[in-house]
Amino acid sequence: MSNITYKQATQELEAILKAIENDDVDVDELTQKVQRSSELLKLCKQKLRNAEDAISQVFKDINCEDPKTE
Repeated sequence: MSNITYKQATQELEAILKAIENDDVDVDELTQKVQRSSELLKLCKQKLRNAEDAISQVFKDINCEDPKTE
């Protein structure tokens, strides 16, 4: 899969969904669209996991450097 951004992936997913909802996709294209949607969803989930991991690491680093005083 090409290196696309999260925003590009979600926009493509929205376009696929809109085309399916408007019956702009014939049966021959439907399988391809569903497969592409699956790839895009996996990409988005991975990008979200990476962001979550990076944010968690930042908070861990902050807590180690500046422990709370009680």
